[in-house]
Amino acid sequence: MDRRSFLKNSALGGTAAAATTLAAPAYAQGKRTLTMVTTWGRGLAGVHDAAQYCADVITEMSDGNITVDLKAGGELVGAFEVFDAVSAGQADMYHAVDYYFLGQHPALSFFSQVPFGMNFQEYNNWFYHAGGRELADELYTIFGLKCFPAGNTGPQSGGWFSKEINSPDDFQGLKFRMPGQGGQVLGKLGASVQNLPGSEVYQALASGAIDGTEWIGPWADEKAGFQEITQFYYTAGFHEPGPNLNLTLNLDVYESMTPAQQAIVSNGAQAANIWSMSQFMANNGAALQRLQSGGVKVLEFPDSVWDAFGAASREVVQEPMDDDIYKTCYDSYMKSLESSAGWGSRSEGAFTAQRNRVMGI
Repeated sequence: MDRRSFLKNSALGGTAAAATTLAAPAYAQGKRTLTMVTTWGRGLAGVHDAAQYCADVITEMSDGNITVDLKAGGELVGAFEVFDAVSAGQADMYHAVDYYFLGQHPALSFFSQVPFGMNFQEYNNWFYHAGGRELADELYTIFGLKCFPAGNTGPQSGGWFSKEINSPDDFQGLKFRMPGQGGQVLGKLGASVQNLPGSEVYQALASGAIDGTEWIGPWADEKAGFQEITQFYYTAGFHEPGPNLNLTLNLDVYESMTPAQQAIVSNGAQAANIWSMSQFMANNGAALQRLQSGGVKVLEFPDSVWDAFGAASREVVQEPMDDDIYKTCYDSYMKSLESSAGWGSRSEGAFTAQRNRVMGI
C-alpha cells in the first residue's frame, strides 16, 4: 500500500476514498511475540511503568496468544529512534510521547501535547468522541503506523532551575531541557533548548551541561533525584498540561491481527491510559511534601513570565499552519478544546475552587 497516496485520497486530503472491493484480510496464525521499544529508560518512574503495564495487560488479556516483549530505550534502538524503527518494521510497536518526533510531522504535537493545550480529560474527549481518533489514523497512516493513547502524566511542572525566574529576560541564554513545541516557546524567549531522553537528564543537570530541566511532576522528579542538584522548583508549567503517551504499532502488524486481538490491544492501551494517569496523581501530593521538607523552594512563575509564555506559544502553534494536515488537526483540536473547557470551567473548575475554599484544602 502506498501510504502517502492513501492520505492524499483520504478525508485529511479533502477527497473521499473511492469504494473498492477488498479481499478478506489474512490474519497471522498461532502465538506471537511482539517487540515493544520505548523512549524510556528502564525503571523511569511512571513512564516506564505505563509501558510495562501496557505490555503486561495485552499479554494477559490475550491469554498468552500475544506476548509483548518490552525493550527500554537503548536496549534495542535508541530512545529517539523508536518511531523510525516501528515505521520500518524493525520493531512491532513503541511506547512514547510523540513530540519527540516533530521532525517527522509537526501535527504529531496534537497527539502528544500543545503548549496551553488540553489536559487529560479534554484530550480523551477529543480523541474518543470529537474526531481526534480519525485524524490520528489519517496522520499515522502516512508512516505505516496505528496509535492508541496509553498513558498520561497529568499536568507537568514548570521545572528545575539553577536560579529563580523573575522575568522573561531570565531565559536569555539559559540552557534548558524541554522537548516539543514547549521547547520552541522557550527558544523564542532566548533559551538554548536541549532535547534529551529522560535517562540522560540527571547527568546533564549535574554536570552543568544544562542549567535547568522540566521532567514530569513531583513524584517522578523526586525519583529522578533532581532535588539533589538544585532547589528551585516551579510546580506549574505552560508546556504540558496533559501530555499523551502513545502505544503505536506498525500498521501491517496491526492489520495482521484478528479483530479480537486488535480489540485487546485497543482496550489494553485504554487500561494503561487510566492506570498511568492515576499513578502519577496518586503519588504527586506526598512527593511534593517530601521535597518541601527536604528544602526545595517551591515557586510559581510571575504573571509577566506567564504572559511571555502565552505570546510565544501562540506564535509557535501558528507557525506550521501552512501545512494542510496540521491546520486540519488544529481546527478540530481547538474546536473540541473550546467546548470542553467552556463546560469544565463552569462545572468542575467552579466546584473545585469552592470545595477547596469551603473545606480549607
